[in-house]
Amino acid sequence: MEHKDDAPVGFTLDGSRVCVEARAGERLSYTLRERLQARSVKVGCNAGDCGACTVLVDGQPVCACLMPAQRAAGRHIETLAGLRHTPEGEALAARFTAHQAAQCGVCTPGMMVSAVALLRRQAAPTEPEVQDALGGVLCRCTGYRKIIDAVVGVDPARREARQGDGSVGRPVPRVDAAIKVDGTEAFGDDVAPAGALVVVLVRSPHAHARFEVGDVGRFVAETSGVVAVLTAQDVPGKNAFGVIPGFVDQPVFAEAVARFRGEAVAAVIGEAEAMARIDLVGFPVVWEALPALDDVAEAVSDGAELLHPGKDRNVMIGGLVRCGDAGAALDRADVVARGQFESGFVEHAYIEPEAGYAEMQGDRVMVRACTQAPVMDQEQTAAILGLGVDKVRMVPTAVGGGFGAKLDISVQPYVALAAMKTGRPCRITFGRSESMQATTKRHPSRIDAAIGATKDGRLSGMTFAGDFNTGAYSSWGPTVAIRVPVHASGPYIMRDYEARSRGIFTHNPPAGAFRGFGVPQSAIAQEVLFDDLAAQLEIDPLEFRILNALGNGDTTVCGQVFDQGVGIKACFEALRPAWETAKATRGGDVVRRGIGVAGGWYGCGNTGLGNPSTCKSGIRADGVVVLHQGAMDIGQGANTVIAQIFAQGLGVPLAQVEIIGADTDVTPDMGKTSASRQTFVSGNAARLSGTALRGEILRRCNMGDDAVIEFGGPVLRVDGQPFDLRRLEADREGYVLRAVETYDPPTRALDADGQGAPYAQFGYAAHMVVVDVDTRLGTVKPQRFVAAHDVGQAINPLLVEGQVHGGIAQGLGMALMEEYLPGRTENLHDYLIPTIGDIPPIETLIIEEPDAHGPYGAKGLGEHVLIPTAPAILNAIRDATGVQMRRVPATPSRVRAALREAGYE
Repeated sequence: MEHKDDAPVGFTLDGSRVCVEARAGERLSYTLRERLQARSVKVGCNAGDCGACTVLVDGQPVCACLMPAQRAAGRHIETLAGLRHTPEGEALAARFTAHQAAQCGVCTPGMMVSAVALLRRQAAPTEPEVQDALGGVLCRCTGYRKIIDAVVGVDPARREARQGDGSVGRPVPRVDAAIKVDGTEAFGDDVAPAGALVVVLVRSPHAHARFEVGDVGRFVAETSGVVAVLTAQDVPGKNAFGVIPGFVDQPVFAEAVARFRGEAVAAVIGEAEAMARIDLVGFPVVWEALPALDDVAEAVSDGAELLHPGKDRNVMIGGLVRCGDAGAALDRADVVARGQFESGFVEHAYIEPEAGYAEMQGDRVMVRACTQAPVMDQEQTAAILGLGVDKVRMVPTAVGGGFGAKLDISVQPYVALAAMKTGRPCRITFGRSESMQATTKRHPSRIDAAIGATKDGRLSGMTFAGDFNTGAYSSWGPTVAIRVPVHASGPYIMRDYEARSRGIFTHNPPAGAFRGFGVPQSAIAQEVLFDDLAAQLEIDPLEFRILNALGNGDTTVCGQVFDQGVGIKACFEALRPAWETAKATRGGDVVRRGIGVAGGWYGCGNTGLGNPSTCKSGIRADGVVVLHQGAMDIGQGANTVIAQIFAQGLGVPLAQVEIIGADTDVTPDMGKTSASRQTFVSGNAARLSGTALRGEILRRCNMGDDAVIEFGGPVLRVDGQPFDLRRLEADREGYVLRAVETYDPPTRALDADGQGAPYAQFGYAAHMVVVDVDTRLGTVKPQRFVAAHDVGQAINPLLVEGQVHGGIAQGLGMALMEEYLPGRTENLHDYLIPTIGDIPPIETLIIEEPDAHGPYGAKGLGEHVLIPTAPAILNAIRDATGVQMRRVPATPSRVRAALREAGYE
């Protein structure tokens, strides 16, 4: 479809001359991706804020989303696809791989392109030079330190020497590293076929409004290139989705009333060129704005309108854990610390916005999209479409960061409905502001807590009451409400305890899962009050925590006892040398230095519920070993870790394992990527599958368990004896041997007092941070982190370090700068996340207290890392200034106001 404002543009792209038709003002990023299929150029914001689309224009780094295509005329454009094969690009790719500087990989092209530009002018850059050159490219996964190491050229030889065959405990490079560093990994916006229709959603501009959609048939007829419009009446199945049975309450399309700003009310489907030009101001919908309940206090007040029938005072659900007599324990305590703590919405801010496409395959619908939970997506989408689950196929793409928000369905039902309506492939990509308006957030919290201790430093009772703003719909709110009371004590001995929580509906975007499920908010209250207690008792804050830390054989607040694997005390003790050194650096005048410490724990998997993963593997007649790896890798390294565990179980080098990724047609359900469950739960399923396959080989050869199996070709060698696979009959998938195994952690549901066995394992963490506080400006700058994490068994130590760095970066953002305000911070310019210059050096201390249930003793890690970071920073601010911050983020204006109140000039 050509228009009079289209014009030819010619330039050199990665060494080849190209000429394309482009609209007047068309973004160069669009031209490169959609007209020239240069998919290594990623788009994260279309505003120049994230830098993912960075290319070189005549050798200089430029955000392609900010440059009109016409300005590229006659110029030389270089993308990662071309730079990857230059000497600088080859060397940089090798270092990114060795340091595991690419996690999800969606920011990697922008990082590497910017780095190549730097390396061309400065072969041996310093760390400040790297921070300056890469400062315009955002990363949400890595914490940047590995990227700095890769660009500076820190020698990774020590690590490479330990890699070996990729067995458990070895820091083998990611199995998917190559496609991350050459830009060929396909994300949600990279996979739609040419000619696919484009879906654009019409969303509510109001937090609460009545609306009426007018004559959409006329709109379609009168709008060039528009093919169809969808509204609630076009949903053939259930017009609702949600992740927890009994809380499926969010409509695909709102009906008559919108409950948050950004809620979808209709979808417009059209040809790509038409949709690139469309102005939805003319869409026939009439709005009547209504009063909105902005916060929890309003929502629970007398006479407040109910968002959902039957939810008295807008309370979605409550949680409770109670043991002993907390009130009596506080009464007899020698010292008591009390406080009220607040946190706001936090945006996930992954660099890849939600995207995907769908098409009809006969009478089935196939959806490709970024997701953390393909089988959950399949089940929910089938219910919306009114189809059997077998009629819906989910084939996930790579995921450019998730952190919890991509557990909820986003684009899936819209592209599926559009494909069914039109019979053509249909694609959608959320804009950055659209993503931030419409997807889930970390729950804002208001917490009142009191903790007592006796004069010998022992804890004596705790009460906790937390209200969590769950927004307009439930999402993962019930999980947060139930999980928080289990964790609010922290990993400490607490005989007398009562913790209550509530999820409250408001007219805000739904709050859902975000790395910790409410535990980071509760840890702030508990760990900050611990420093209060230590100060009152004149006990060193680190020693106070060591004194009260749980150990093997101790009873948790839920009545659970672990005979082994409780590593929190070891984590704290590992911090002692750094803590003692840092104590000598405290003080200062205008800029004051302080140190802080905090601990955390996190139960891996669902809370007291079934949580199975199923893993399939097979061996073909040609000797190829195949692992069906259905656990979504969102940057954390599941593809690598689970393959390492499987390879260890089978007894085969990792390099000889072929991996088939998630696809609901061919890969069993390994469960959702959340709650730090994949290494533990899916890892166990992979271990069982590998050992079962090994056992079948040994059984057929009549060999003992200690026999050595040599793989390589159709004839295996088992203790030197040949075993010809070609003699075996292949099944319909081509496997002559196969093993399908399921693992479900042993847990027990909580009773009315929250007593039970909610998790089969916990992971543990302790962080120390050194900060500088400018008392004139209120700025807080972390200078160093030391982080100790008990991971049971480090399957891949480099991946552990990567998770620690990334989690600390997100915790730092939560503590100091990140606050989502609906309607105000809906882009990556106004919503601040840490940049490469914000993250100081991080020392990672890996503690290995083997878990009885974990695969080879391993524990989950992803969620744990973020939990101690924010309270450690707040405690360091207090250590530096004497001022205790009880609201996050502790922005410069809030810190400065608190300093003034404390008497600072």
